[in-house]
Amino acid sequence: MLTLPNPIAAYFAAEKRGDAAALARCFVEAGVVRDEGGEFGGTAAIRQWNMEARRKYHHTVEPVDAFERDGEIVVIGKVSGDFPNSPVSLEHVLVLEGDMILSLEIR
Repeated sequence: MLTLPNPIAAYFAAEKRGDAAALARCFVEAGVVRDEGGEFGGTAAIRQWNMEARRKYHHTVEPVDAFERDGEIVVIGKVSGDFPNSPVSLEHVLVLEGDMILSLEIR
């Protein structure tokens, strides 16, 4: 079992439950998500991004590895859902600000 910093563990727990509101609360108010070529700034936009992704892909994310790289925390997630080549392993690159997530880039 992976040991992740609290805000990141809370993010993946909310993702697993499909709780977009709880997921967005893991971010600072001015937090940013970069995913699929888009940028979603602020907790309201992050909540909407997660809800739309869930509707579109019906996905699940299972963290399988984590490490630090250049001051960022990289979580490798096994992402399964309604999309070509599912499942895929994607990097979730996170930057923390205190006990919250400042940014997340999924690639």
